Amino acid sequence: MIRMPQRADLIDLETLHLRPGEGRTIDARVRVDPLELAGQPYPVDSGAVDARLDISRTISGYAMRLRFDAPMTGACMRCMADARPVVGVDAREVDQPGDAEELHSPYLEDALLDLVAWARDALVLALPAQIVCREDCLGLCPVCGENLNESDPQAHRHEAVGDPRWSKLRDLELG
Repeated sequence: MIRMPQRADLIDLETLHLRPGEGRTIDARVRVDPLELAGQPYPVDSGAVDARLDISRTISGYAMRLRFDAPMTGACMRCMADARPVVGVDAREVDQPGDAEELHSPYLEDALLDLVAWARDALVLALPAQIVCREDCLGLCPVCGENLNESDPQAHRHEAVGDPRWSKLRDLELG
């Protein structure tokens, strides 16, 4: 195992001197640029993550695995309160010679692995559909905008008001 105490943005895989069938595990601090979702910023705490990178040399290329947990901060997508999710990432890439696009990693060029780009893309793919403050978040009242997590949802009611476009029908006398 190789420990990289400083931040690693690029890794030259040729410097590992791997023969086919050999592998290495590298622990590195990787920068993760802030994400913006629906106009809201969702940065990773401290701007970097402690990642584990497994690299295996195949007969003619590489197989790679990147793992990390990303503690993030931002607004809950239901109630706008602070959300602090920790997103687990486990991504894999291969790079082999040939014409097939799926055999070429966009993060590896001339044996230089772009960890920053891979970590950011892997994080985006691992994000939940909604970032929430808690799994049972009730969100905001669609009528008055009150945070339903801070009030009794059974007691929070509004008088049913019909669609104002149909209000003239109430004045109709049938019969």
